[in-house]
Parts: sequence; C-alpha cells; structure tokens
Amino acid sequence: MSAASLKPGPALFSCRAIGHAFGSREVLKNISLAAQAGEVLGVVGPNGAGKTTLFEILSGRLRPSRGQVFLGETELTRLPLHARARLGIGRTYQSPVVPEHLSLGEVFRAARQAYRPFLSAHDAEWAAHQVGLAWRPAALAGSLGALDRRRLLLACLLMRKPKVLLMDEPAAGLINAEIDAIDGILRYVAQELQVAVLLVEHRLELLAALAGRVVVLDGGELIADGLPEQVFQEPRVRAAYFEAEAA
Repeated sequence: MSAASLKPGPALFSCRAIGHAFGSREVLKNISLAAQAGEVLGVVGPNGAGKTTLFEILSGRLRPSRGQVFLGETELTRLPLHARARLGIGRTYQSPVVPEHLSLGEVFRAARQAYRPFLSAHDAEWAAHQVGLAWRPAALAGSLGALDRRRLLLACLLMRKPKVLLMDEPAAGLINAEIDAIDGILRYVAQELQVAVLLVEHRLELLAALAGRVVVLDGGELIADGLPEQVFQEPRVRAAYFEAEAA
C-alpha cells in the first residue's frame, strides 16, 4: 500500500511538537507525525533514538514535557493509557507476554470483560479469526509459540475495534515464515479493518514491504519522513541508522 493510495483528509492520529526530557537529558525534540486510517507508518532509528519513549507518550503511559497528542481533533495529551484504550488506541510490546496458566478462553474472557460494554464470546471468536488464531478455548496460553502469542494479544485488542495500533517490533523472535504471517496480518488489519498502524521494527526489509511511509528518529529528532525506498537511501539516514547499527 503506497502513501499515494491513502485517502486525503485530516489525520486519524497525530502528535505535534512532542518534546520530553528525563531530568536534564532531552530524549525527544519537537516530534510531529500523523497517520491516517488504513496506513502503516514505520518508525525506525538506531538504539537510543527515542522510539520507545515516543510510543510511551503516544499510548499514554508517559506524559510529554511539551507537545500534544490527538485522535482526530480530540486531544489526548492528558489522558492516561486506560482512557486512550477505551477511545481506540491499542499497544503491543516487543515481548509477547501472556498469562501462562490461563486457557485461551479465560484470556479472551478477561479481555471481553476488561471494561464495559462487555463483549460476547462471538466477538472473541471473530477476533481470533481475523488474525488466524485457531479457536481452541481449552488450550493453555503458555502452550502457544511466539507467533500465536502475538496473534492472541492482537486478537484481544481487535475485539474492541481499535482505531490505532502502536506495535513495538512485532517480528521479534520470529522465523521467516512467521514474519510473512505477521506481514499478512498487519496488511489485513490496516487495509480491511481500516486501522492506523504505527510500527517500530528493526527488520528494514519488513518495513520496506509493509509500510506506506517511514519516519526516522535520531538523537530524539525526526530526521526523515517519506517512502521507505527513498528514506533509506538518504545520506543523513544512512549515517545515523546504518552506520550506528554497524558500530
């Protein structure tokens, strides 16, 4: 899906002039970005670039030192994580941690009843189908492999029909065939369910194939924004990202 194929109009999800410091250490400097429904936006940069801090701010786990976060025209900056989740902001993490001793049925029930309105078992089954997770309510979550753990966590989010997904390295720990499966799931979620997907990922080949647009962070600053095949060739990006990764 190319950036040119996206429908014009106001952004579904955006942040403006985000800055953040831990004490005297400034980790984000004037970051602005936007994503539309149906778009996959890649977020890349060397270690320490500020990607995780940005996601903490966008998800509501961390309040920025300055700047604003918006869902459409609604400002979210002061809302905590749980309030943003109810408005349709979902988040996944690099490690797919699941409750090992609960059955899939119990995990889905907890997700269905996390807050009102409570959802039905049919909602859970629908969500499992969207991500290709076999409907086995009696199976233990701890028995799942890495890919199915990611499917389970994503299905729990999809039950609530999110508008935005913030995904932190969803391909971490997966082999090639599993990465292809994640690629297909994210394409489906973005294009068919019209979710805006913001994706931190170190596998540049996955981003180049999946993301319609990529932003690059370095030293807390946004240094590039555009099509992956163009951005990855920019001298400043290569110097900041590729040379830093090789060092």
